Amino acid sequence: MIVLILLLLLVLLLLGVGFSMHVLWIAAAVLLIFWILGFSRHHRNGGGRRYAWNRR
Repeated sequence: MIVLILLLLLVLLLLGVGFSMHVLWIAAAVLLIFWILGFSRHHRNGGGRRYAWNRR
């Protein structure tokens, strides 16, 4: 009986880790898209000058 309970806990743990890893992959993909968009926007704004105090 204890072996079955331990096996069930192990399965639940592995399912939880799998779900959280899936969520982390989705978050990483979304952050990658934002990074690429920010990188392309950064280059269109005049060669790296983002802030007003850096402009001359």
